[in-house]
Amino acid sequence: MQVAVVGGAECSPEVREAAEELGRRIARAGHILICGGRGGVMEAAAKGAREGGGLTVGILPGDRNEGNPFLDIEVATGMGHARNAIIVRSADVVIALPGEHGTLSEMAHALKMERLVISLNSWDVPGAVKASTIDQAVEIMERGC
Repeated sequence: MQVAVVGGAECSPEVREAAEELGRRIARAGHILICGGRGGVMEAAAKGAREGGGLTVGILPGDRNEGNPFLDIEVATGMGHARNAIIVRSADVVIALPGEHGTLSEMAHALKMERLVISLNSWDVPGAVKASTIDQAVEIMERGC
C-alpha cells in the first residue's frame, strides 16, 4: 500500500515526533511512504519511515534539490502547490497531521478522488475519519475504512 502523510511544512516538536513515529509504523507495516518531500511533517515522516526500513517518495513542488535528506525517490514536478493532487492521487490512504491550507487542499483532493483520509488531530473535514492517536490512525489505515 502507498500511504501519503501530509501536514505542515513547519510544525511543533510534538507533531514532528508524531510524524516520525507514524512514518516508522507505516514502514514497519511494509507500506511505501509518500509525502511532499520538504520540511516539517514531510521530513519527519520520511525520517521515521527510513528508520523503519521503508521506501520514501517525495513529490516536490519544484526541483530535486529541494527535497529533504530522507527521500529515496524524488519526483520534481515544477508545479508548486498543484503537486498536492499528485501526492494524494498516488496514495491509497492519506493521513493528515496538523497543517495549514496546503494540508486542507490535500485532504479535499483526496476525498474528491475517493481516497481514505484519516485526520490525525488535523482539520475536521466531512468525509475524513478522525483519529486522536497514532495507534488509532494505523488501525484505521490497516482496516481501510
